[in-house]
Amino acid sequence: MALPCAAIVGRPNVGKSTLFNALVGRRVAIVEPTRGVTRDRVSAVVERETTFELVDTGGMGVTDVDGLSADVERQIQIALEQADVVVLMADVRDGMLPEDKAIAERLRQMGKPVVVVVNKVESPRDESGVAEFFGLGLGEPVAVAALHRKGCGELLDRIEAAFPPDLIGHAEPVDMKLAIVGRRNVGKSTLVNSIAGEDRVIVSEVAGTTRDAVDVVFEKDGKTFVAIDTAGVRKRRKISTSIEFYSFVRSQQSITRADVVLLMLDVTADVAEMDKRLASEIGEQLKPCVIVVNKWDLAKGKITTGDYADYLQEALPVLSYAPVSFMTAKTGRRVMPTLEVAQQLFKQAHQRATTAEVNRALGEAVRRRSPRPRFGRIAKFLYGTQVGVAPPTIVIFCNDTDLVDAPYRRYLANAMRQRLDFPEIPVRLYLRGRNRSDEGADEAEADGARQQAPRRRRRGGI
Repeated sequence: MALPCAAIVGRPNVGKSTLFNALVGRRVAIVEPTRGVTRDRVSAVVERETTFELVDTGGMGVTDVDGLSADVERQIQIALEQADVVVLMADVRDGMLPEDKAIAERLRQMGKPVVVVVNKVESPRDESGVAEFFGLGLGEPVAVAALHRKGCGELLDRIEAAFPPDLIGHAEPVDMKLAIVGRRNVGKSTLVNSIAGEDRVIVSEVAGTTRDAVDVVFEKDGKTFVAIDTAGVRKRRKISTSIEFYSFVRSQQSITRADVVLLMLDVTADVAEMDKRLASEIGEQLKPCVIVVNKWDLAKGKITTGDYADYLQEALPVLSYAPVSFMTAKTGRRVMPTLEVAQQLFKQAHQRATTAEVNRALGEAVRRRSPRPRFGRIAKFLYGTQVGVAPPTIVIFCNDTDLVDAPYRRYLANAMRQRLDFPEIPVRLYLRGRNRSDEGADEAEADGARQQAPRRRRRGGI
């Protein structure tokens, strides 16, 4: 069932994104004094007595510095058409301006319920200016100070009351979150629109068009997914504005939130430093990843998929386990098969291997390559067990963790991944030893490992 929808609209710089974040209860939209920061429709779910979708929009009538004014206006119009309630926002310190009146008239013609909210009401003197906005002819205005979340509860009550009663819905559980990351102009927004089947985000040749991380809900095979479109990243020394900085931070946060990450590359450009940085971020967070090579139609006859995959193995060794998908997002070619690969990785990340399977894989790995002696001694592995999923988390008990160096730990992690049911996703490996060195595993995981471990242990290790 689709959720009721409320859209926040108004002139530039009245505080729409600040209000959006205040009502949602977390920082979703970028807030910055520069006019025209918000371009796409940014949405989030508000859960109260009525669960509804809240949408932030760009400033109405803004002149975009990159010539995207028409695109921003189109996104606003789509938000208005899809909204069940419109929140018209104004600024008490500016007073009621002709632009506010023009927007109010436009909304009157649409015939939808409108809640007028007047922002920056932080003192009794400000409160005296709220009455002026009765002149918009859209009912009693709600006074708020969005920066301090003052008046937000009353506003939420008014929004809920404005929804027609037959629109009460509930949020469908999300089966998988998919973050799409990459450098500028590799085709991330084009891919999101292809997945959504509509112009959900602005697509332009202008570098840096996307600024916010935009969540786009879509359905596939009866399941609900979220695709997270992110701003294109570039070298830190080239981040010249606070908008670019916040966009970069949102991209990092999107990787954290995601179940699976699509790292998009442009086949017409070499793998660059930022691609490697993103790959390292994905690898460090142990996220399942599909390396998506976009604009493959432009490489036709110039290179084979096998040769390019070999190139990626050398260029991005940290993601050597990640499958590679070749697509043309603009035409939709191989978009759906790429989503199917992402679903397979999600399934792998939630697989559980039995303790017997883990120990069998551990034994094979040790027989294939024994650890080198350290400090005149050699590591002996007693047993291993899986204690978690997403990522698969394995605890291996040995006689002394100090005897296992970093290269051999990486070897064991790769061996576990290759020999168990998750060959294309990263594995988290913890070592526990008789020297009681934790090596990253917390007590809860260690306790879980002890409970799952076989009651009879082999002597002398595996």
